[in-house]
Amino acid sequence: MTTPPPPQHVPQHVPSQQAPPQQAPGQQPFPPQAPPQVPGQRQQEWQGQAPAGGSSLPMVRTHLGHALVSEWTKIRTVRSTVWTLALTVLLTVGIGLIFAAALSTDDYVGMPLLAGGFFGLMFGQLCVISLGVLVITSEYGTGMIRTTLTASPRRSRVLVAKALVFFALSFTVTLASTGLTALIHSSMLSDQTVPAYEYDNPDMEGSIENGEIVATTGHWVDATLGASLYVALLGLLALAVGTLLRHSAGAISTMLGVVLVPLIAALFMAGESLRDLRDALIEYSPLNGLASMFRIPMVGEPGSGWTMLGLLAGVTAAATIAALARLTTTDV
Repeated sequence: MTTPPPPQHVPQHVPSQQAPPQQAPGQQPFPPQAPPQVPGQRQQEWQGQAPAGGSSLPMVRTHLGHALVSEWTKIRTVRSTVWTLALTVLLTVGIGLIFAAALSTDDYVGMPLLAGGFFGLMFGQLCVISLGVLVITSEYGTGMIRTTLTASPRRSRVLVAKALVFFALSFTVTLASTGLTALIHSSMLSDQTVPAYEYDNPDMEGSIENGEIVATTGHWVDATLGASLYVALLGLLALAVGTLLRHSAGAISTMLGVVLVPLIAALFMAGESLRDLRDALIEYSPLNGLASMFRIPMVGEPGSGWTMLGLLAGVTAAATIAALARLTTTDV
């Protein structure tokens, strides 16, 4: 019986590992190779999810706070903002000071104590209106609006952030200006004696105490807080008009027409048949609404300033909604 031969060992093929390349003396070490990109990993990273093969940098979801910080940075670093707001303060306080100095030599000013602040703010509001337009139209003029909307694709958030930042800034600056002007008028004109025939004047109701002209708490609130809200809303309306027109000169001209044309047109309506139209144009003009805050309305009751403020708020809200619709439904 023959014995079978022993099985022969068959060597298995083992893939050899590639040896790393040799480096010459003094040569910089080779950088480590990046791992291969897994399909879908880039999409997961953009969506803020960690890829299956490892971790990635965290992606922060943006919100309204980021947009507010961005808009605040833009509006405070532009020179036109500084110059426009500085001119607002200069006109409001400077003209108010000149007016108070001119009337301080008279025995009786013939109007409420804080009413002189209207004449400076009448010019100061034009600066706020111009700034409101430039907040949005300057980006359209330079093409920066494309970058803004790329960084924040939610266009409604961009417009809301611009409106909030601008409204807060314009209101604060106007409130500081009107408050300082009111203090100047109160210190320079409060010692004037009111004639007896003015005691029954409805325009001076609440402005006379012990025969002298005074300013009540309501007068202070109207001439400072109310007037500042009125001017800030006018600036916000200008921002909405600028968003609708997307052109600086056109939007500023439109807002100047809204503020000045009704009153100017009414001055040329001298016929009796146009009396009702003339009175309506004067009563509902923005300048008369601002004058009502200082208790010197051209037409209407002395205390109608807050009613006009509510009307302006409604018009501004409607214009802002229209601007939001145009921004979100049309291309840049």
